[in-house]
Amino acid sequence: MNYYHPDMECASREKLRDLQSERLARTVRHVYENVPYYRGLMDKRGLVPGDVKSLDDLPKLPFLTKDDLRDAYPYGLLAKPLADVIRIQSTSGTTGKRVVAFYTQNDIDLWDECCARAIIAAGGGRDDVVHVSYGYGLFTGGPGLNGGSHRVGSMTLPMSSGNTERQIQFMVDLGSTILCCTPSYAAYLGETVISMGLQDRIKLKAGIFGAEAWSEEMRRDIEKTLRIKAYDIYGLTEISGPGVSFECSEQTGMHINEDHFIAEIIDPDTGEVLPEGTRGELVFSCITKEAFPLLRYRTRDICVLTRRECSCGRTFIKMTKPMGRSDDMLIIRGVNVFPSQIETVLLNSGMTPNYRIMLDRVNHMDTFEVQVEMTPEMFSDTVKQISTRERELVAALRTMLGISPKVTLTAPRSIARSEGKAVRIVDNRKI
Repeated sequence: MNYYHPDMECASREKLRDLQSERLARTVRHVYENVPYYRGLMDKRGLVPGDVKSLDDLPKLPFLTKDDLRDAYPYGLLAKPLADVIRIQSTSGTTGKRVVAFYTQNDIDLWDECCARAIIAAGGGRDDVVHVSYGYGLFTGGPGLNGGSHRVGSMTLPMSSGNTERQIQFMVDLGSTILCCTPSYAAYLGETVISMGLQDRIKLKAGIFGAEAWSEEMRRDIEKTLRIKAYDIYGLTEISGPGVSFECSEQTGMHINEDHFIAEIIDPDTGEVLPEGTRGELVFSCITKEAFPLLRYRTRDICVLTRRECSCGRTFIKMTKPMGRSDDMLIIRGVNVFPSQIETVLLNSGMTPNYRIMLDRVNHMDTFEVQVEMTPEMFSDTVKQISTRERELVAALRTMLGISPKVTLTAPRSIARSEGKAVRIVDNRKI
């Protein structure tokens, strides 16, 4: 079935609600009839498909969590025969069972469409050269943006991650115009381009960055070093991959592809649905997927939803950049700490975006250290000047966090660079 409606990005709220209600009811019937695991969850609530007729009935449905995905591994949530499944993707988790997502050809086509919308929103078109430096294989980043680029009709460079000098050589030789990768790798590419003296030979105009948390300060730093406009993109393997939502030129949040995904914000403790504009946990329901349609899936990402009018003309609801997570925020000496808060302080203080958070436990007491690289100019400072700067950073972090870390300034390029997701946290308390 072809679910694509090219006019939906600017549709009225009424038209969109009608479409979502129709697709939600159809998907509930689909999973009830084809997924015994989910039928069991509905039966426990005394629900039958006919109880869900519109968006107003969505809160009747049970939540799904990553624990459900692990319990049902590998095929327990599959809603189509294996003969109809043409691909899987998987999370990169290192503990427990991996999450495996399944796709029919129609699922892939719709995913390509969602990623194409992100590329178009970043100014992409048929004349562009899309340089995809996300990882390929089981990771969704590379395949997602690769398919989106093909759907737009752009020339696609399927570079994957790694071999930075080769990346830059192709970027120069082939005139890459749109870069797709993690923000930490974009920052590293920018550093390397500058060190190689190639800034004037790079033709990039935009970047589409996701798969890890990054701050507005880091965005400005990437935009400056690569001389581009940097766009955010969001997705989860469980829901499809990148392209669930994407940023437009306004850069004030990411438009959710509401013709495919229904978004809710809930209180992470009670599960209560919260009103628009309230900070809470993001929940998604897939309403067009065939093989792996999750309903009311708790992402654990904390954000805010808003329907404030957007200058780009799109009417899809916007989500803010995730402000942290409800399940993996750092609790240090009883204080909730989000790494993005630390990054904001460091970049506002003129530091580089290369840092590492070190946690340990000594005599039952948490130790908390932030290691951050100096710029080459700072590295030439005296020991006294460096010590003063460390004390200033401690004070700024204490103001932001309510807790004082130890701050250690390290030599330029002394912290290992990442060609995938940056390793920002070393938490030895769990060992």
